[in-house]
Amino acid sequence: MSATINRALIISDDAIGSKMAGPAVRDWEYARVLSRHCHVTLAIPNESDLTPSGFGLRRYDSTEALQAMASESDVVITSGYALKRFAFLKTLPVPLVLSMTHSFVLENIQHFISEGKSQEFQWHVYQDAAAVLNEQLAVGDFFVCNSERQRDYWIGMLAALGRVNPATYADAPSLRRLIDVVPFGLPDELPQHRQPVLKGVYKGIAPDAKVLFWGGLYDWLDPITLIRAMPKVLEKRSDVVVFFAGTRHPSPNVPTVSPICQQVMHLSDEMGLTDRHVFFHGWIPYQERENYLLEADLGLSLHPDHVETRFAFRTRVLDFIWAGLPIIATKGDTASELVQQHQLGAVVGYQDVSGLAQAILDLLATPNLKATLAPRFAQLVQVYRWEQTTRPLVEFCRAPRLAPDRDVRREVASRASASPQGAVEDQSPPARSWSARLVKAWRSLRQGGWTALKREIIGYLLWKLER
Repeated sequence: MSATINRALIISDDAIGSKMAGPAVRDWEYARVLSRHCHVTLAIPNESDLTPSGFGLRRYDSTEALQAMASESDVVITSGYALKRFAFLKTLPVPLVLSMTHSFVLENIQHFISEGKSQEFQWHVYQDAAAVLNEQLAVGDFFVCNSERQRDYWIGMLAALGRVNPATYADAPSLRRLIDVVPFGLPDELPQHRQPVLKGVYKGIAPDAKVLFWGGLYDWLDPITLIRAMPKVLEKRSDVVVFFAGTRHPSPNVPTVSPICQQVMHLSDEMGLTDRHVFFHGWIPYQERENYLLEADLGLSLHPDHVETRFAFRTRVLDFIWAGLPIIATKGDTASELVQQHQLGAVVGYQDVSGLAQAILDLLATPNLKATLAPRFAQLVQVYRWEQTTRPLVEFCRAPRLAPDRDVRREVASRASASPQGAVEDQSPPARSWSARLVKAWRSLRQGGWTALKREIIGYLLWKLER
């Protein structure tokens, strides 16, 4: 353990303020918890209306400003596209921690399909995102992710990029010193109902209404099934309403309403549900969300059957747990496993309209449901407090270290940056047997044509000359 108090710089790629999305919340909470162990600066791209306690909050408006902050730090923590925007981060002399809490590559695929973008555009965005992701995995000294399932996903990618090697394996055969689990967490304090916001207050929502709460409308989620289930629910009881929070993302990097938000609004209008049984609301300030959660009767997290689901960690479900809000979740992700394992509500099938309607009716008909589930929620709240979830990150920042394979990978990264194509080239020596060389040449010709074959031959000849 380090004898000195280290200086940690957290670079947020998202807007930090009273209204902020998951990545910004994560960076804010990282700063709050780490400040108990390190001198922390949270660098942000915007002017903020929040006042930090225990750590510094500084805006970066240029590469030079961020470089100055990094030069004063013992460890740097970042995520997303920061490495693409600020190339100097890839060659920092101090340890670089990368937060890999979601796969923006998988999210982008779903998002731009939903937007109806052309194949050419989708491929362009995919290749750009994949390059950014691979670069992160190539240069990081330590990685954190949200779950063991995510960790398996990232270890597979790290292995493909050569990061699971004799040096990192010898450092820790478990690879915990390379990548560990730091789940999204919960505040130290329990939520308090400070003021009424929904029942009898929000226009159209009666004092005795049963509120189904939904947080954040993203293209990889499935609010459509909830809208389609509402007529079946209303056949049995007329006091049920759906409250969609987060119809517009708070980040200036996301300037438009998402396609799924537009679709669900249109469907609700068509079915005559809007402002009667379905309500759409903007982004709720981070410090005020507890009022909405505590007034709601059920929290919903639904999604289709796609690969993003498999590796997702739905932060809105943690908010439900924090507030002791019974949950209905679609099967297939980590959150639904929590709901099922701890009996926190109900798990339904993919796009199962009838099953969802019945689950809503059954839970709303259960006497004293919140009181019955309260001990189960309380147990999980202790597990997911930020102070608990961030322990691997805190330990790293108290004794930061460079990855044992840093020198080798930095050399490879510098060669890639210098190459005309800007991509990582095959650094392995050519195959030894002539038959293997012919197979490799044929593969190059088939996949990339005569240009690729020519590049392969020139690369081989240059390698021979160097030898």
